[in-house]
Amino acid sequence: MRLDTPFAVVQTPTGPAVVPEPKLALGGSPDGGWAALAWVPALTPDRLGDPTFLSQFGLRYAYVAGAMANGIATTDLCIAMAHAGMIGFFGAAGLPTARIAEAIDRLQAALPDAPFGADLIHSPADPRQEQETADLYVQRGVTIAGASAFMGLTPAIVSYRLRGVARSLDGRILPRHRVFAKVSRPEVADRFLRPAPDRILDALVDAGRLTAEEAALGRSLPMCDAIVAEGDSGGHTDQRPLGVLVPLLTSLRDRVAKETGRGGEIPIGAGGGIGCPAAVASAFALGAAFVVVGSVHQACIESGTSAMVRAMLADADMADVGLAPASDMFEQGASVQVLQRGTLYPMRARQLHAVWRAYDAWEAIPAEERARIESGLLRASFDDVWGRCVDYFSRRDPSQLARAEADPRHRMALVFRWYLGQSSRWAIDGDTERRVDAQVWCGPAIGAFNAWTRGTWLADPGQRRAVDVAANLMAGAAAIARAHILRSQGVDPGPAAFDPRPRPVRPHRESRHAP
Repeated sequence: MRLDTPFAVVQTPTGPAVVPEPKLALGGSPDGGWAALAWVPALTPDRLGDPTFLSQFGLRYAYVAGAMANGIATTDLCIAMAHAGMIGFFGAAGLPTARIAEAIDRLQAALPDAPFGADLIHSPADPRQEQETADLYVQRGVTIAGASAFMGLTPAIVSYRLRGVARSLDGRILPRHRVFAKVSRPEVADRFLRPAPDRILDALVDAGRLTAEEAALGRSLPMCDAIVAEGDSGGHTDQRPLGVLVPLLTSLRDRVAKETGRGGEIPIGAGGGIGCPAAVASAFALGAAFVVVGSVHQACIESGTSAMVRAMLADADMADVGLAPASDMFEQGASVQVLQRGTLYPMRARQLHAVWRAYDAWEAIPAEERARIESGLLRASFDDVWGRCVDYFSRRDPSQLARAEADPRHRMALVFRWYLGQSSRWAIDGDTERRVDAQVWCGPAIGAFNAWTRGTWLADPGQRRAVDVAANLMAGAAAIARAHILRSQGVDPGPAAFDPRPRPVRPHRESRHAP
């Protein structure tokens, strides 16, 4: 764990020994020195990952705090990350535009010279909110956005990417807005690795959202500056294994760059399933330029969830997560990964989706089943919840109400989506009366994190500070990498070297790389 100190293992007359900061000579030592069995270089956490990525974004560490929706990834989390030489993404998804604007104001005031990002989530059920968020980022000068849950390119993400793009005096295309594209499928990554299609660019010019010059430059600019290979994560997930996804996307990036002559420098990061130092080390060993941590940060005190949820997360094991219908893509059949331990939400949400698929209208459901849903899940009458939906969509998207009038099944979907949406709010607010209905987005990484921190001060939810967690994950990963270097030379460092436990260690505060 003395990561800044190189050392050698040498053969002495009494057996192997360690020599810190050794002087090595090839071909034997004329002054009768010891034979070296192995040599391990210094490897501090700021040397993990891709140095080009660090320089590009002005970071000291290749560590990203991922966006967690509904403000669970708070401004406090982003500020703490930035002060430690890392970057955090504010969890803007699911929040009203006014709330996002307040968060941006606070971040820009607190971090005038340090980077932060904000989430821009694809919202097929509310495209107006997606466009409003993109426009807000342009207006407020948010220069880094995380594109999540996209299945393809939309006018909102394309307009954000290309507004303000210009050409430098030496001919380079300089985007004002940089995009981290979080993807779990090669076909989606392929779209972000290439320029936006002409049909979207032309439509944006016709609508006055891009100038002709911006669109022209956009025809030669990849749609992202970084790709996040999203593995088995919390929330929206395809549960892909990082060991397959990272090499596959890296190969795709190189193939597209060879074909187009652009984008070969786009870094590929790894997120989903990152909850202990071994996972961090394995991601870097796969070639990841950076790591993205999400579920683990929800268990930290900077997160925007409740103490109730943090206590629930502290008790979770790897298998205590499961899939449930996604509120924003309920009718499309999409799922999110959530906590199962301590809540009935996944089972109840799946039951609602099964009922919606089985019946064409609320009135077609048997009376006994309707009574069970109203008393056990909605805790209100169907008509009462529908009234709340009418009030909400009258302000946000009246077209949903018109569709519901013509399609009783859609009306039922909107009411069921109300339960799914409120379940997240009950979790964030710490509503103990609704604990069994709490929806907590979470991946299996939380189980690895709890196992790693067991018996240490980080086992206590009240002591989990995001920067302490990040510093220990990165330091532990560096130690494991050094252990592998030692073992690859035929020296067994013992099992403890591959399982570094948390200890008081803090990152350097200043950024090593100029933005």
